[in-house]
Amino acid sequence: MKQMILRLLALALCLALPGMGALAEAPAIPEGEYAPDGFTFSGGTGKVTISCPAITVENGAVTATLVFSSPNYPTVTVDGVAYTATHEEKNSVFVIPAKVNEDMTVVGTTTAMSQPHDIEYTIHIWMGQTPPEAVPEDEDDAPAERVAVALDDREKELPGLTWQSEMPLKYAHEFAVDYYEGGYKLLTIGDGNRYLVVPEGGDAPGGLDGGVKIIRQPLKNVYLAATAAMALFDAVDGLDAITLSGTQADGWYIENAAAAMERGDMLYAGKYSAPDYELLMGMGCPLAIESTMILHTPKVQEMLEQLGVTVFIEHSSYESHPLGRTEWVKLYAAMLNREEQAAAFFDDQAKVIDELKDFTNTEKKVAFFYVSTDGSVVVRGAGDYVAGMIELAGGRYIFNDTAALDSARAAVTISMEDFYAAAVDADYLIYNASIDAPLNSLEDLLAKSALFADFKAVKEGNVWSTDKYLYQATDIVGELITDINHMLTGQMEGMTFIHRL
Repeated sequence: MKQMILRLLALALCLALPGMGALAEAPAIPEGEYAPDGFTFSGGTGKVTISCPAITVENGAVTATLVFSSPNYPTVTVDGVAYTATHEEKNSVFVIPAKVNEDMTVVGTTTAMSQPHDIEYTIHIWMGQTPPEAVPEDEDDAPAERVAVALDDREKELPGLTWQSEMPLKYAHEFAVDYYEGGYKLLTIGDGNRYLVVPEGGDAPGGLDGGVKIIRQPLKNVYLAATAAMALFDAVDGLDAITLSGTQADGWYIENAAAAMERGDMLYAGKYSAPDYELLMGMGCPLAIESTMILHTPKVQEMLEQLGVTVFIEHSSYESHPLGRTEWVKLYAAMLNREEQAAAFFDDQAKVIDELKDFTNTEKKVAFFYVSTDGSVVVRGAGDYVAGMIELAGGRYIFNDTAALDSARAAVTISMEDFYAAAVDADYLIYNASIDAPLNSLEDLLAKSALFADFKAVKEGNVWSTDKYLYQATDIVGELITDINHMLTGQMEGMTFIHRL
């Protein structure tokens, strides 16, 4: 009871902190017209942006001016009420009732398609508060500072437990699993974090190093904010352990995850940077599986841990071999006691390497990238697993020999000018639409920068785009390697993840 009271007190504290837990109470704003201190939005395809140049406070009510960067939005609906646009040459302008310092849902109706289509957006107007630093929604974009540990030299001795064996791994180098008598397992991650899996009915041994975190079986009511891990849980029939999602239903491209949310078996519990602490507490969430994006919001991690939630940060994006990332299925299976199922699944994916081992490299140069809204280009660092896929498939990743991109980050931002210099003569361009909106034509690419007209791959029609599902499909990266091989060898049929523009 004492522990629960302390957790609830901590919850009350977090709900009082701006930007954490429940939505912060709006400050008292005198009547008048103001420019917001900040404005953010999410949702849609990424082709249309929304801005909020002004809010007005009158008789205690707040209205906001929203500007959509398209003239094809006749109405926006807020709380069931439709508001009509004032159209400019390139924009649709609305004045709607608004709230400040909390998320709002608005539904824009667009006529740009063959039939009117409703698109849901989440907006946030900041007043009297400093907006959080904008962070790219790329789960591979972790802070560069990272202390790696040599897993071969990891500490295996635990007080009161007898070590038995370790999990055999073929490609993964960012985790290790050690087995102990009584069903205990120690998970060691490449950044030095350690997690002890305690079997059902067992107790955590006394005298443990304070840095060893506890994961108790049976695993249930997990909050999964690392989208790349969902497919691996799904591969071993482990979705029943996950009832709380950091991604909304329309953001899942994994069929079973989307279906679970539609049935209500899995609930949206807020994104990684703003989890619904009250829901997590109400569900008795014991474990949050986070991507390295959580490292951008350390206060959130601290609050979760204060509430008794073990925070597990997965580092599969640091694997240099693409199948190393898929091999993380074995780690999640260890949490669920489904190691045999994971091993069989992984062996099927690894067969693609055997099929390509005698393949002669085409020496074709390949760029893998996307263009940010500010015009910069995000590419993969040298030695990254995506670069590994290209090499395994028979291509040469254009940045493999670029020392400037030998970064601790998997995703590296460079200027368009630097990208032009490196990739203008690339044989193939692959646009990473798992982060940005998919491209449907070469015109979509040229709209991002007229410089692309000079690229060899554009002139020769060798521009490809991934689908949105790619990033979540960590379970079947072998199929992406096969896709790239088919692209390089002119086999256009049977693609799973990429399509030609």
